[in-house]
Amino acid sequence: MTAEKTLELRMYFFVPYNISPIQQAIQAGHAALEYAHLNGGTPLFKDFVKNWKTWIILNGGTTNNKMSDVVENEFAGTLNQLKSDIIRFNFQYRNDDDFVPIEYADFYEPDLNDALTAVCFICDERVFNYKDYPDFVDWILNVKMYPEARDATPAENIVLLKMQSDEALQEQFPEYYIEWVTFMGGEKNIFLRDLIRGKKLA
Repeated sequence: MTAEKTLELRMYFFVPYNISPIQQAIQAGHAALEYAHLNGGTPLFKDFVKNWKTWIILNGGTTNNKMSDVVENEFAGTLNQLKSDIIRFNFQYRNDDDFVPIEYADFYEPDLNDALTAVCFICDERVFNYKDYPDFVDWILNVKMYPEARDATPAENIVLLKMQSDEALQEQFPEYYIEWVTFMGGEKNIFLRDLIRGKKLA
């Protein structure tokens, strides 16, 4: 019997693009302290502080708590919308028996008219490690497909498969999708992976 793998943890922060780098770090620090205040007793936080301690500060775009004139029910500020998306995700899955909500914290800076200046959460490597935990299409090609079948598949067919949306792939391979979500640690990790995807460092 082998011991279960210990998953690497990281704490991710989103901060506004238009404050100085030192202020971005300070705002992230404020949010980290708020996270410790809210979630300091959880096994996730204790594991992170004891074994990992890596912070990743990402560009969260704009902060603006007004509602968008372009998209209904969305905030004008991308940082505010990001927080709203986390809240909506937790609410959507709240009744699932095995659901563990995203534990997050935020900070509103009094010296910037109480603007939202940081949002943070801790996640495990299934969110950010693409080598060991590939995206769904790569998982189909490299895990579920026999190498002989993959090698025999025309390159243009693989390109077309990779161009399809996650929703289309989910409809085509529903059983594989359920298996992949379990492998990834649940819908929460899928959501967080999409949340950080393509975001630049602050």
